[in-house]
Amino acid sequence: MKYRFIDHTADIAFEVFGSSIEELIENATLAFCEAFAYSEKIEGEVEREVEVEGDAEDMLLYHWLNELLYLFDTEFFAAKQAKAIVEGDGMLKARGVLKGGKLTPEAVKVEPKAITLHNYRVEKRNGGWYAFVVVDI
Repeated sequence: MKYRFIDHTADIAFEVFGSSIEELIENATLAFCEAFAYSEKIEGEVEREVEVEGDAEDMLLYHWLNELLYLFDTEFFAAKQAKAIVEGDGMLKARGVLKGGKLTPEAVKVEPKAITLHNYRVEKRNGGWYAFVVVDI
């Protein structure tokens, strides 16, 4: 399982799973897209390069998700795929390529407002990685 949505009273919440921190980031990209856009209605095949930093894995994913939100809001771009590489000791850097396209009004399910820190967590579990994310809508 890559991700699953969790019932939430006012926001959108999802759990993400990955065998590595890179796979966790990639699967979080898929969950974000599925939560807010109809992927079959995203127009075109566009690539965007992304680079974020964080002092730990949890903040790295948080900054990555905020970059997805920024692209969604400012460029009307939604990523249907991602390839990420994580490097560094102490300060971590995630670099990657997002593949997706232009959002039309018909492609948007609901508009995200903010990636929250409410119950947010990233942790190693059972030899892999786990994240819980709540997005304000």
